[in-house]
Amino acid sequence: MSTFDEDSAIKVIRESLPDTKSASYTDDQILNVIDMIWDFYEENGLLEIDDDEEIEETALFDDLLRYVTKMLQKDKQSGIAPEDVETIVRAEIDYENSIDSLDD
Repeated sequence: MSTFDEDSAIKVIRESLPDTKSASYTDDQILNVIDMIWDFYEENGLLEIDDDEEIEETALFDDLLRYVTKMLQKDKQSGIAPEDVETIVRAEIDYENSIDSLDD
């Protein structure tokens, strides 16, 4: 079974952003968003998602995006531009799905 690797997730997220945006964020800022995504999973009982279920294919994606956006608005120190939140969240999910597909 493949495991989630924060460094690999950060790399995928950086590759999804334009170079100027990617360079403007620290690894800690990106990791903060990743932590928010996993907090959402935990709060909603999603840490045991079936292998066949991908979050992007469910209505949960919009809820996840709203959750991360709300948490970033509360975190005045986050430094993540609102227009980049969806790209970052999608890239993190793409990374999750890529490690899931390695298990197939």
